[in-house]
Amino acid sequence: MRKGQTLYNKAKGIIPGGTMLLSKRPEMHLPDLWPSYFDTSKGIYVKDLDGNVYTDMYIMGIGTNTLGYGNLYVDEAVSAVIKKGNMSTFNCPEEVELAEKLVELHPWGEMVRFARSGGEANSIAVRIARAASGRDKVAICGYHGWHDWYLSTNHNNVDGLSGHLLPGLDTAGVPKNLKNTVFPFHYNDFEELEKLVSENEIGVIKMEVVRNFGPENNFLQKVRKLATEKNIVLVFDECTSGFRETYGGIFKKYDVEPDMAMFGKTIGNGYALTAVVGKKEVMEAAQKSFISSTFWTERIGPTAALKTLEIMDRIKSWDIITERGSKMQKGWKELATNHALGISVSGIPSLSTYSFNSGDALKYKTLITQEMLKKGFLASTNFYACTEHHDTYFVSYFDALDSIYKIISECEKGNKNINNLLEGPVCHSGFKRLN
Repeated sequence: MRKGQTLYNKAKGIIPGGTMLLSKRPEMHLPDLWPSYFDTSKGIYVKDLDGNVYTDMYIMGIGTNTLGYGNLYVDEAVSAVIKKGNMSTFNCPEEVELAEKLVELHPWGEMVRFARSGGEANSIAVRIARAASGRDKVAICGYHGWHDWYLSTNHNNVDGLSGHLLPGLDTAGVPKNLKNTVFPFHYNDFEELEKLVSENEIGVIKMEVVRNFGPENNFLQKVRKLATEKNIVLVFDECTSGFRETYGGIFKKYDVEPDMAMFGKTIGNGYALTAVVGKKEVMEAAQKSFISSTFWTERIGPTAALKTLEIMDRIKSWDIITERGSKMQKGWKELATNHALGISVSGIPSLSTYSFNSGDALKYKTLITQEMLKKGFLASTNFYACTEHHDTYFVSYFDALDSIYKIISECEKGNKNINNLLEGPVCHSGFKRLN
């Protein structure tokens, strides 16, 4: 057994669930065989605890590193402030500079609060939005973290979050008196949202702007108009989508503005920083509540974000990763056609995913991860693009994947049995995130 697998077995005995992040559990990728832990990461290379080096053509830190791992300029900026001191009785000036930058990028927004994780940012936004609207009830669409307010959706209906997060999530530990405070609606179903608003005292509409597919029939404009007419605070969750297709929120692409927006993942290139941007009349409602944390005042996150934004702007990173993601989607489709396989490709290009149109789809996904790992790739049926994914990597990636598609084709024809090809259990199903 390799070092990573041994360490994970130990972790499961002392860390509930084995890891801090569901998406990084080995069972989500390759149960019993996933390297699990890294020693070093740089560019798109990851070295495991056994010294094996892999090319990451997968999810790049769960979508955090659009400039690649260990970007020289970001790391140098962080190293410099560490030498000066990361924490003090005083506040760091970088947070003011970063707030100014985010308002400059989103002139409809006038004020900013910072946190260190997407879940925190979402909860901050909901707290402020509820305070601003004076109403408790929230209509949600998409994935918005792990906190009580969000998971309470399943008190209304055990499958309330099915299609938004994971089906059948248990609400253990979430107060039952939160029932009927959060109501889900489906993306592009304006009539469903309109009905929710008419039947409930909705104070906040909180949604991802886009996930696996984009708006239809002026959906976002209709949502904006409804929110304005009903004095509802409209919140766009851009923790995942932000800075991937525009320099800022992806809502810029659709010519619609929210009252609040959150940004995370990409903004610090792997360093912990999330931001809540909003209109002054909404954001000042934070003063009516209590929103505060010691480590929201540390210096590393804002410093990393400032340098990351600078580099993004200079190289137009959103254009680069969109082009890389488009290349990946095209390649998947061509391979599938060549091997007479049916696949469904979705997601914005820089957050691409696909699935096989087969009852054995999850087994095929596991096989790909298993066999690509042997070939030196971290790979599955997802691809989160970064600026370091150059053309040469795609050539070797598709060459390796071609042979696996050939095997899957043989399985679909009945010439091979997928169950005989897997060396461990089938991977678990991940977030649905179907908008």
